[in-house]
Amino acid sequence: MEQVTLKALASVSHDELATILSGPAAQAAAWVAAAAHHGIVEAQAVYGQYLLDGHGVERDAEEAFTWFRHAARRDHPMAMNMLGRCYEHGWGTAACAPVAVYWYRLAARAGLDWGMYNYASALALGNGVECDRAEALQWFRRAAELGHAKSLNFVGSFYEDGWEVDADATIALDYYRRAAQGGDFRGQFNYARLLAERGEIDHALQWLQRVPHTATPTFVAKMQRWLAASTVSVFRALGEDIEANGFTANAAAPITGNTTANGNAQYNAMLRPAQESRA
Repeated sequence: MEQVTLKALASVSHDELATILSGPAAQAAAWVAAAAHHGIVEAQAVYGQYLLDGHGVERDAEEAFTWFRHAARRDHPMAMNMLGRCYEHGWGTAACAPVAVYWYRLAARAGLDWGMYNYASALALGNGVECDRAEALQWFRRAAELGHAKSLNFVGSFYEDGWEVDADATIALDYYRRAAQGGDFRGQFNYARLLAERGEIDHALQWLQRVPHTATPTFVAKMQRWLAASTVSVFRALGEDIEANGFTANAAAPITGNTTANGNAQYNAMLRPAQESRA
């Protein structure tokens, strides 16, 4: 890996760093790693993500966990959330749902939409914490108010199923629509499903066609089964087309699901002078 000095970190301009980070993955990883080792908390969180995804470096879940922990202990909200993900899924550490919930709760209270979503999901499912759908709905709504697409979809499910609220398909449809427009594949599927129930087949088909482009292979398989069982011929045809083309869905996506945001904005904190203390 390229060696980046403290002097280079301290003297690089915002535009130069943006170019580096949007360039070859290995070069970006070298700069982020250097910043992380020199104590820049944002870089520690980002480098953990790079290690988890294998972005410019060899995948190393244990090392990723270590860097997430460094940043989380310094109150970095996304690092708290990702530490929760590590504990939930056993990435680089032993899986422990209650500890995952602890970190999700901290990320949620710090105002992070992903933390709110993951904490709410744990509450809704009783995963690592006592099931509390009422509190879960509160956190989903808070994340939804921030525009978090997956939370919008979950609130829609509460209204469709009548959890903690009176069942209302019209309100559910609106939440699903907003989730779909926000890019959530489950929201796209649910929005299409309710549109189909209302007889808006062409509109539903347009949204169903989008789902495989970002959905997980497991969800695509679930949708295929739904399409195959449909009484609507164009839906069955779509399912056959997906199967015939061997659609592998979002196979190239990072393994995490909850990633730090892409783009140069996430690295702005790295432009501050490097700290003397190392992680």
